[in-house]
Amino acid sequence: MPVITELEPVALAAGQPELPGLYPIREVARLTGINPVTLRAWERRYGLIQPTRTETGHRLYTMSDIEAVRQVMGWLERGVAVSKVAELLARPTASVSVPKEALADEYQQWQARVQAALSAFNEAELDRLYGQIFSSYPLEVVFKSILMPLWEQLLKAQDEFGRTSEWLLLDRFLRGRVQQRLHLQPMGAHDCVLLVGLPELCTELELLVAGLLLSRNDRLIRVLAVGQPLDELSLICEQVQPRAVVLFARQVVGAAQQRRLVRLAQSLDCSVALAGEAANVAQDALAGSSIACLGSETALMNQRLDAELKQAVAR
Repeated sequence: MPVITELEPVALAAGQPELPGLYPIREVARLTGINPVTLRAWERRYGLIQPTRTETGHRLYTMSDIEAVRQVMGWLERGVAVSKVAELLARPTASVSVPKEALADEYQQWQARVQAALSAFNEAELDRLYGQIFSSYPLEVVFKSILMPLWEQLLKAQDEFGRTSEWLLLDRFLRGRVQQRLHLQPMGAHDCVLLVGLPELCTELELLVAGLLLSRNDRLIRVLAVGQPLDELSLICEQVQPRAVVLFARQVVGAAQQRRLVRLAQSLDCSVALAGEAANVAQDALAGSSIACLGSETALMNQRLDAELKQAVAR
């Protein structure tokens, strides 16, 4: 799987307006390593991707199209004929019943392969495996079931010789990949949400992954840097005008800090929510306050954030 680099701006024909979130075929070829001839064949012969067209007939691809290309690549690497891939892509994931034990074993096999790449400090292999995992599973599974558990294992085992170096490699690699995906969010989304890590209660990677899991086509998640002073959030909100501020913490928020967060929420002219494992623990204590608790499970976080944003519009 080729290493993904920064996206180049879309260059359209003279007179064509810029279309945010759309990429020409040469850029898709650069990102995926699949040449334009093959991309056109996948479209015309097999209907695997359906790019939009400009008035002059130039193909433009969304990020969903690019993800579809990566999924096709994943199936081909597993030995599936290209003529059969369309059927597999169209098959609902929920229709395939797989025992939890089998899935857990499958995830562990991926973790073992990633671990082998880390032990060899082979970043090219790490990138190849990352692409395969992404083409095979939904976003939540990629991070919550495969990559982040391995990251946490290495973090806890840093007293063993070599584990710190392996953890640093994985941490840097994942931070770069997640930041890259966050940069691909549609800038024209009508809902802007600021995601803020509570000081010393989460790492940068945990915060970035939370931002990625909360991002959607109709929602722009802006992840503020770890260490963001909470007392300066009012200044940022005044300039950015977000619909909501989501505070994120993996560790428990103490009673004194909960009171401080309530005062903070009262000073901001937008909805304020708490997400992460800390939200599960603080839910009862914050009940009746101006802070909504989103929880830590991806589907529930998104559902509750949707409700908060709808209420923000109604107010």
